Amino acid sequence: MPTLSFLRPNGRLRLAIQAALTIFCLYAGYLFYRHVLWLGGGTEIFTPKPPSVEAFLPISALMAAKRFFLTGQWDSVHPAGLTLFLAFLLMAVALRKGFCGYICPVGFISSMVERLGRKLKTGRETGPLATRLFTIPKYLILCGFLWFIVIGMDVRSIENFLSARYNLVADASMLHFFLSPSLTTILVVAALLVLSLFIRNAWCRFLCPYGALLGLFAIFSPIAVNREKDTCIACGKCRKACPSGIRVDEKQRVNSPECIGCADCLEACPVEGCLTMRAGSKAIPFKAVGISCVALLLAVYAWALATGHWTSEIPADMLRRVYMMQFGQ
Repeated sequence: MPTLSFLRPNGRLRLAIQAALTIFCLYAGYLFYRHVLWLGGGTEIFTPKPPSVEAFLPISALMAAKRFFLTGQWDSVHPAGLTLFLAFLLMAVALRKGFCGYICPVGFISSMVERLGRKLKTGRETGPLATRLFTIPKYLILCGFLWFIVIGMDVRSIENFLSARYNLVADASMLHFFLSPSLTTILVVAALLVLSLFIRNAWCRFLCPYGALLGLFAIFSPIAVNREKDTCIACGKCRKACPSGIRVDEKQRVNSPECIGCADCLEACPVEGCLTMRAGSKAIPFKAVGISCVALLLAVYAWALATGHWTSEIPADMLRRVYMMQFGQ
């Protein structure tokens, strides 16, 4: 049986980073649950809201980002959401789609299902034409958001939304969605999980608009996998190892918007020096992407704490009143 990518050194590193951040997200989610329980009067024990949960509000963050670039005003309702949104865009430019490959908890789940599909030998590669067609939906969804928000909304409309009661407790609404999913939601998620057993990372590759946006920014990244044509033996192992289904063995420089910088292709290549991770013309260790993603995330977090761009200025008692009005409690 061929060695699975997660048993290789960088695969183990990526798995460890993904697992650690997923556990952190679950812990933050638990703290947020306790916070929302207090908001709704379910307990008198106050638990502060963990600002990191605002990472799950990308639409609000996109609006806040447009307002920031036009007015210089930082979002005071979900400041951590804007901070993390811009950090992930910066991460894409600097480190390809490192967010998708190392940070995103949904990407971690998708990666585990994809690896299970390999172990069960149910996973199949999609041909070039099918891959292009399957990729269209996420870009259509992304274009819809960009057209509606970036093109269609002016600053006043954005400010009205950001200060609206719905947005003030949007993170609480998100929690309710996760805790009480509809039957349709359960069936869709189940279908995506099953689909991912047969088509690698189906959600991430073909449906996620956030990943599509980051992929467009990643095109400008100086970091990319490079292939030496003269030493390549065309074994196809790099292509089979790639979780994004990129035809690495047909490219000289892998600058695809689908590349997540995971280095699985490098570790699968049997020819030393045939595939290298490069920043411009300089070769770098393939572990550098994952380590740098974590370092960048921590650096942005430290900056946000030091400069007041992390914790919301909205008083907790005011949020409690808004929550009661929004959810009728």
